[in-house]
Amino acid sequence: MLAPEPRHDGSDEAAARYREELRRWQQGPLAKGLAYGERRERFETGSGIPVEPLYTPLSVEDDDPVADQGFPGEFPFTRGIQPTMYRGRMWSIRQYAGYGTAADANARFRFLLANGQPGLSVAFDLPTQMGLDSDDPRSAGEVGQVGVAIDSLADMEALFDGIPLDRVSTSMTINAPAPVLVAMYVVAAEKQGVAPGAVMGTAQNDVLKEYVARGTYIYPPRPSLRLAADLIAYCSRTAVKFNPISLSGYHIREAGSTAPQEMAFAVANACAYVQAAIDRGVAVDDFAPRLSWIFNTHTDFFEEIAKYRALRRLWAELMRDRFGARKPQSQMLRTHTQTGGSTLTAQQPENNIVRAGIQALAAVLGGVQSLALSCYDEALSIPTQKAQRIAVRTQQIIGEEIGVTNTVDPLGGSYFVEALTDELQRRATALIEEIDRRGGAVACIESGWMQEQIQAEAYRAERAVVSGEKVVVGVNRYTETDEADPTPIFRADERVMNEQLERLRLHRASRDEAAVRAGLDALGAAAREPSADLMPPILDAVRAYATLGEICGSLREVFGGYRPPVSI
Repeated sequence: MLAPEPRHDGSDEAAARYREELRRWQQGPLAKGLAYGERRERFETGSGIPVEPLYTPLSVEDDDPVADQGFPGEFPFTRGIQPTMYRGRMWSIRQYAGYGTAADANARFRFLLANGQPGLSVAFDLPTQMGLDSDDPRSAGEVGQVGVAIDSLADMEALFDGIPLDRVSTSMTINAPAPVLVAMYVVAAEKQGVAPGAVMGTAQNDVLKEYVARGTYIYPPRPSLRLAADLIAYCSRTAVKFNPISLSGYHIREAGSTAPQEMAFAVANACAYVQAAIDRGVAVDDFAPRLSWIFNTHTDFFEEIAKYRALRRLWAELMRDRFGARKPQSQMLRTHTQTGGSTLTAQQPENNIVRAGIQALAAVLGGVQSLALSCYDEALSIPTQKAQRIAVRTQQIIGEEIGVTNTVDPLGGSYFVEALTDELQRRATALIEEIDRRGGAVACIESGWMQEQIQAEAYRAERAVVSGEKVVVGVNRYTETDEADPTPIFRADERVMNEQLERLRLHRASRDEAAVRAGLDALGAAAREPSADLMPPILDAVRAYATLGEICGSLREVFGGYRPPVSI
């Protein structure tokens, strides 16, 4: 049933009366209240945006409801990318999981699917993220510790054993070696009889943010951008249901940025990828509908809700005006979000259940398409099955019990939320313009400017916690606790490294070495040709069962490694 038409009294007399009544309230009740003082000298969001004592129609009087908010499913998508949003379909529950060997992670995936999670999100161990094999000396002590170890196509086949890749969508948090891992995923699907065009999922593939936030890069920025663009082009032509890149603000926020910095730096990086794909001859409307995002949801409730609304509007306007995208799907910002891992505390870890629940609620009210909760024990270890189940159940409670999914954009029209939406977009846009003046995202990464901005904000935020200006319950206030009931901690099995090393040894002994060498040589030759598409030789090397370390090593011989700029 359609809502009744709203009543409007747009007369100058009504507006004047409102202003007069507001002045009366400010000079009377508010002034008297302020005479007794407030709890803080200033009130602001987690990103330092000042918060007024009251928001009124005058706070958003310059807004055009049609141009600025529009309607759900229509440009500029401020109110959501679908007309019915969660009334039609719930967000995807996609808990982040993976550890140990492929067989270990496969068992956890089956557990999550059995508990109502419809899609998968794969965590890879650090050697895999760095393009190293498990027997590389640099991998010692890290194999299977913070994610699953993947050395070859054989491991990818084992990881998804018994999981139909034409029916389950898989998100992979992998960046520098993303083209190789996606190639392994596509070929593993082929082994199941699934064509590349039927494979569903997302690869993070946002290596530019690695230089500013996480550090799991392999090559210098420009060849890394080339690889990312080749994967985008491949998916737009062949793996058409697979999202070739998940543009990431998440890790930028985890590194200490503000919400406007998270927005601006992620969008600036995205512009670099979009331009690189266009430069490869792919029309923007052919690949932009498959672009997806991942952002971080922190604890400042209203700022996070407003952030997603501002992001959708910012991206829609930018895709239309800068890149000439015409399809509505090309202008939509479709995003996964994970609640803030950096907001979790090792002290009183059960409090993290509340933190993640509030953050998840903000993400839902902000209109995200996919959601994962950082588990309550994540500050201590890899999450236990109990913690993973609580995270899934939290999402199900939000979706099924509390009524927030019954209407679209329920906080749309809130004076506070609309004012915050506008301010976040203004601040992010100013940062994007500064990045453009400095030569774009890659230039700002190469100079170290973007990294310095994040580091400065992270230092400011940490000082606020240490001084007590920012309260973290259980850490710098309300610290009493009962140590008699410790939180159960997941312990990685010490057998993992030995088992993975033996598996890798047997793998190398059983494959066709001549085919491996031919595949790696062809890849190296293609890498030396600046205009060559690298996905076909990567796929051939994967099919020959070359290892991840061998494939990335072949590219490293051509592209070299990367040393970050030194900040002074």
